[in-house]
Amino acid sequence: MLIYNIGRLWGHDPAGALRYRRGADVNAVEYMEHAWLEFDAQTGLITGTGTRKAMPAPEEGDLDARGGWVFPSFCDSHTHVIYAGSREGEFRDKIDGLSYEEIAQRGGGILNSADRLHEATEDELLAGAMERVEAMMHAGTGAIEIKSGYGLTTADELKMLRVAARIRESVEAEVKITFLGAHAVGRAYAGRQGEYVDLVIGEMLPAVAAEGLAEYVDVFCDRGFFSAEETARILEAAARYGLRGKIHGDELARSGGTEAAVGAGALSVDHLENAGEAQIALLAGSETCATMLPGASFFSGLPYGPARRAMDEGCIVALASDYNPGSSPSGDMRMVMSLGCIKMKLTPERALNATTINGAYAMGVSDICGALGPGRAANFFITRELPDLAYLPYAYTEPLIRECRVRGRKV
Repeated sequence: MLIYNIGRLWGHDPAGALRYRRGADVNAVEYMEHAWLEFDAQTGLITGTGTRKAMPAPEEGDLDARGGWVFPSFCDSHTHVIYAGSREGEFRDKIDGLSYEEIAQRGGGILNSADRLHEATEDELLAGAMERVEAMMHAGTGAIEIKSGYGLTTADELKMLRVAARIRESVEAEVKITFLGAHAVGRAYAGRQGEYVDLVIGEMLPAVAAEGLAEYVDVFCDRGFFSAEETARILEAAARYGLRGKIHGDELARSGGTEAAVGAGALSVDHLENAGEAQIALLAGSETCATMLPGASFFSGLPYGPARRAMDEGCIVALASDYNPGSSPSGDMRMVMSLGCIKMKLTPERALNATTINGAYAMGVSDICGALGPGRAANFFITRELPDLAYLPYAYTEPLIRECRVRGRKV
């Protein structure tokens, strides 16, 4: 199938070599004017791109972009889209001035979601999560990482991961799955955190690995949750099963999460609202991606991660939605891009790279997603013609997107 009359084709990678952008490279996004893109409708892979001078003749069924701009689909590398119920009561608590930690201490937050998830069936969880995933795809997202972490028992963590696997089988979007048993200490282990860590290592991890339910393992390494030492133990155990780390770190305090993540060769360390110069320097000298979550900062009143400084220092920086019922109930990555510009002071080019190719890197799919060129997945969205790239994050609620495709299929 041919997409023709493209005003600009953004994220163009004709050689298929791009895996991430860092340093000076993060300031640029390659594009091609007056372009076309062709893909194989069976495989969903791009077979060619070019300018209109060398364009194949359009045939019946091909798509006229009418001068619109084509962008690579967003890659959302940090989500918690499988959950039961909602937490608007905590929204009221936040309005009344309670902090994230205070809500958690009152039995809310993660434990609230764990209680609700325990009562839900796999089919009920799947129905709710599929609505969210489909909405994300309609908003331009083509690759999604999904975490467990609202189970906090072996049976319920496995239930979540099985639902994630069913989502992956049901959608065209690229889906990666992360085991997050160490999201909080389960209620049955209150006051016995060490025993809960032993449960994660000795029972949960072997069960997850036996069913092949996850590619990554995550730990909430932060004040009031899991220590850097506990995180290192879990990551070491996970590595024995071939599971690589993707860590929550330095959200509420400088917790040692960055140090634990880099030390274990984790693919990413996420949140980083309280990361300092030492953490940025460590990440700049590593291949661990610094994934920041401006939606959570916006919704929860937290500081914004130091994305601009991290980019300036040479870190690989991604932006993700943190879609979850408590601190970021939205999977709209275009809004994430806008917050990156408005609140983190990223240029539109930097924000686009952070939500596409670097997001793909942060979930291990940058060989196929995050840019557009032969051999890559035909994951893209088409906007109307825009006056400038900056208009995409600037007009953050204007309905600019005309059509979204994942693996070439319209969503």
